[in-house]
Amino acid sequence: METSVISLFKKPSIVIPLVVFILLPWTSSNVHFHHVLIMFMLFATLSQGWNVIGGFAGQVSFGHATFFGIGAYAALVLLKKYGLTPWAGMLIGGGIAMVLGVIIGYPVFRLKGHYFAISTFAVAEIVERLFMNWDYVEGAIGLPAPVLPEGLFNFMWYKTKIPYFYIAFALFLSVLLLVYKIQQSRLGFYFRAIKQSPEAAEGLGIDTAKYKMIAMIISGFLTSLCGSFYAQYILYIDPPSVLSLDISIKIVLVTVLGGAGTVIGPILGAAILIPLSEYSRILLGGTGKGVDLIVFGALILIISVFQPQGIAAFFRKTGK
Repeated sequence: METSVISLFKKPSIVIPLVVFILLPWTSSNVHFHHVLIMFMLFATLSQGWNVIGGFAGQVSFGHATFFGIGAYAALVLLKKYGLTPWAGMLIGGGIAMVLGVIIGYPVFRLKGHYFAISTFAVAEIVERLFMNWDYVEGAIGLPAPVLPEGLFNFMWYKTKIPYFYIAFALFLSVLLLVYKIQQSRLGFYFRAIKQSPEAAEGLGIDTAKYKMIAMIISGFLTSLCGSFYAQYILYIDPPSVLSLDISIKIVLVTVLGGAGTVIGPILGAAILIPLSEYSRILLGGTGKGVDLIVFGALILIISVFQPQGIAAFFRKTGK
């Protein structure tokens, strides 16, 4: 398996884009350009995490904002109330997300198809309402990060976004490699078998309940890491900003547009939707609220009609 990962980095089609991307922040001093790059990597990483449960295992979840929010709150609460470095908070948040994945997965995996999707949406709504009324995390008021010295230990920089870019890039690359390894492994085969036909998978001796749970745990952990990063990046969170349905929907849209079940799909989807979202806000300002979601919906409709397997399918056809 290690050989397959190493061979991945011997391909010019992989190495050249990565090198170019590493150098991109230095091509412009525009702060918003740096922000768009960071958000692109964040949502590409989030979508890779969702891809494990939704793309590989075929369990469409609309509740991943719950894991994202858990990671965000874990990082900031532990930093503000206990002075714990955000790096530790990130790992603790990931651990909590894994436990939560088991708690959520046990009842919802008893459901199938759209009933499963609706149940994950309901869980996310419940968690958001709980945080809205939880005084320990400042409820609806929100939680600002304390002002601390700049540096890697405190995960804070005030004058530049470039350190955030390279941390986001490291997270993106790590998750990309992990998902690639999963795809190429026996675990990935089990996930895809469950997606194609749970009954047939059971017939082959695959414990579908067990492997669905594993997919949820991995996906929740990766999503939580992204939430912790986001909290440290914006330095203020409240339930609508990290636990809302919008986040879950956006993650799903990015993955489906690019191509669910493929490693390249989330990257392609994020490369289109995130710049579109960020720059539409600049061009249209407050009058353009929701325009990005309208465009997202139109793109998904077009892709669903003409290429249900996402943009990645075009590349596969071209490769042939």
